[in-house]
Amino acid sequence: GPGRGGGMMGPGGPQGRMGKGGGPRGPGQMPPMGMPGQPMPMGPPGGQQGPPQAPGQLNAATLAAAPPEQQKQLLGERLFPLIQAQEPAMAGKITGMLLEMDNGELLNLLESPDALNAKIMEAISVLQMHTDQAAKQEGADPQ
Repeated sequence: GPGRGGGMMGPGGPQGRMGKGGGPRGPGQMPPMGMPGQPMPMGPPGGQQGPPQAPGQLNAATLAAAPPEQQKQLLGERLFPLIQAQEPAMAGKITGMLLEMDNGELLNLLESPDALNAKIMEAISVLQMHTDQAAKQEGADPQ
């Protein structure tokens, strides 16, 4: 009797299970910890495969090195904080509007605050015209 009971426990029953459970769980906890640092929704994919240069610098060469679909994202990430400093309420919309411009022009805006200001004002007036029209249409009689 007693011999058989010991034999069933012996062949690494509990130990084998612990080794298996402990292994995968350790590394599994690491990746989620790295991600909360990036508040932007499009942060993680961009951050992992971004260009290797210093984050504060964006110029024509850096931009050309990035894949086309990422170029707008890089420009948007640079423009957004500048626009947000001036027009926090509409920064997202304004950034989206400016990103429709040519990449070369956008780089010019990043280097020249005056030009950027002019574009921001332009975008705001366009946005306000649209909101005014929308308001008028809602109030008008359908004809």
